[in-house]
Amino acid sequence: MSSKYIKNTDKPIQKLRFTVQVTFVLLCIWIGVEFYQFISYLESNGTTAFHQRPPGAEGFLPISALMSVVYFIQTGQVHDVHPAGFFIFVAIVGMSLVFGKAFCSWMCPVGFVSELVGDFGEKIWKKLFKRRFKLPKFIDYPFRAVKYLLLAFFAFAIFSMTETALAFFLSDAYNIAADVKMFYFFAEISRFSLIVIGALFFLSVIIRNFWCRYLCPYGALLGLIGLLSLNKIKRNAVNCIDCGLCTKACPSFIKVDKVKTVLSDECTSCLNCIDECPVADTLEVKNIFGKKKVSKKIIAFGVILLFVSITGLGMITGHWHNKISKEEYLIIHKQLDAIGHPTSTAEIKELNKALEKENRYKSGKIN
Repeated sequence: MSSKYIKNTDKPIQKLRFTVQVTFVLLCIWIGVEFYQFISYLESNGTTAFHQRPPGAEGFLPISALMSVVYFIQTGQVHDVHPAGFFIFVAIVGMSLVFGKAFCSWMCPVGFVSELVGDFGEKIWKKLFKRRFKLPKFIDYPFRAVKYLLLAFFAFAIFSMTETALAFFLSDAYNIAADVKMFYFFAEISRFSLIVIGALFFLSVIIRNFWCRYLCPYGALLGLIGLLSLNKIKRNAVNCIDCGLCTKACPSFIKVDKVKTVLSDECTSCLNCIDECPVADTLEVKNIFGKKKVSKKIIAFGVILLFVSITGLGMITGHWHNKISKEEYLIIHKQLDAIGHPTSTAEIKELNKALEKENRYKSGKIN
């Protein structure tokens, strides 16, 4: 390195990021334990001590949450079923607008596990072949399109629903019991599901972040929103010594050393590239308006603050716990196997007719 370059002395942020990830995983485990206690109460038919259902479980219902967001856009109201899911979803989207796809690398439990598996896989590849493995572009690009096709499918299905249809679906027993059904999916997991999960695990060892990179529609949505984020990683080409360490450190295989601004739907704001850069003031996160440097600690605490503030808003406004009583849950639990998807065309048409008739009656158009 030439003497005119100043060594990067900023402390790496990865230990703090790891701490945030572990904390969030522990939070999810705690929610899981509480949810298990709630399920145990339902299975006892209400004869054991009541354990309140943890609203945080709704964070694992992104499709229901997106429907709640669309319902809010149409009506201005937060639906009473799974309201916590609404605020968790808004918090994650808000985080992406400010700091890019940061949820995936700072808080997502699936992303955390995927990262650990990817690190393990890379150690094997480097030991055997002295390099990381990446699919060639002609395979990688079509595979990456899969998560966007899944996102397009869900988005089209949800955004094409009327206010009536959304209200019908969100209030239906199927949506109310969605988290309970999800619990039993994993508690009584089938052989086929185990094979699929095992295959995904194996593929994630070979191909880093296989699920996140190719199949996760949630990640696809956050990646698109992240392209509009207010803060982006920028490279000072004058200071850059073309060592390539930033690109080697990027878990998403982004060629950071070849661009002035990292503008990629795969960037998760993990800040690995900045930590690895040996030259001061070369790789930095900057605000797109003021173009001022944003410190790594501000990003770390900003991510946490955004999530806590928006979910906290749901709590203080009374839109955190749903309005479903334990008696209703006991009835629904007894009928769980018989509860099917509520979106048949006939059902929605009948509901639309009934609501239209009621509206006309209220307006005085019919007696």
